[in-house]
Amino acid sequence: MFDRSALAAHRARARDDALFLHRAAVDEVQDRLAVVNKTFTAPAIVTPFAQVWAGVLNGARIVPDDEVLDLSPGAHDLVIHAMALHWANDPVGQLIQCARALKPDGLLLVVCLGGETLHELRAALGQAEIEVTGGLSPRVAPMAELRDLGALLQRAGLALPVADRVPLTATYRDLWHLMADLRAMGEANAVTERLKHPTRRSVFHRAQHIYAESFAASDGRLAATFELVCLTGWAPDASQPKPLRPGSAQVSLAEALGTKEGKLYD
Repeated sequence: MFDRSALAAHRARARDDALFLHRAAVDEVQDRLAVVNKTFTAPAIVTPFAQVWAGVLNGARIVPDDEVLDLSPGAHDLVIHAMALHWANDPVGQLIQCARALKPDGLLLVVCLGGETLHELRAALGQAEIEVTGGLSPRVAPMAELRDLGALLQRAGLALPVADRVPLTATYRDLWHLMADLRAMGEANAVTERLKHPTRRSVFHRAQHIYAESFAASDGRLAATFELVCLTGWAPDASQPKPLRPGSAQVSLAEALGTKEGKLYD
C-alpha cells in the first residue's frame, strides 16, 4: 500500500521545527507513563525521528520503523511505537514484533495517526478532482479507525488492551500552506498508487475554495484535524488481573444496582 522508498525520501527532507505532531506524541507518552505504577528499566522506542525522542527515557534503545524491527525477543519491559504505525504496510506484524520483544508483563504503548486525520483535506481534494478531471486518485493516506486499531492489539496477543484518541486542530493560511507543512513534517503522500505526474492547478484552486467554504475556522483560516490514537497493551503474565468465569458472580446485577429484578415481557 505504501511506497517505503518515497516515504524515506520524504522523511529525509523533513524539518525538525515542523515535527509538532511527534512532540505531541512525546507528551502523550509521558502523561500515560506517569500514571503507570511501574518502573521501566529496559525501554525501546520505534520511531522515524530519533532526535525527537533522544533523552525522553533514560537508557532507551532507539529503533527505526523498518518493516523488520531491530528488536530482540523478550529484551524490553517497555516498547513505544511512535508515530509510524499509520505508514506500516503490515501494522499487525509491527505490533506482533513489538509484543515479542516484551518481557512478561511488559508494556507496549503506540501513538499513531487515526482515521479522522486530515478528513477535511481528503474531502476537499476528492470533490475538486472529481469536478475538474472526472476522476479520483489517492491523495491522503488511508488511516485506520480507533476501533480497528484497538482490535489489532488483541490480534497481536496483548493483554488488557486499551485504545483512545486525542484530536488536535491546527489552522493554516490556505491549502498550499497546509500541504507545505505536511511536506516539512515528512507526512506527504507516499501511497503506492498515487499520481506520478503533476496535478492541474485548477484542481488545487477548486479544492482551496471547497476547503474554505466547508472547513474554515472562526478566524477565516483553514482548520485541519490530526487525530492521535494511543494504544496500550501488556505482554501476558500470571500476575495480571483476569476476568471472572461466567456465572461465578456471588451478587446479582440488580442487587449491585440496588433495584428490583423483573421479567421481560415478550
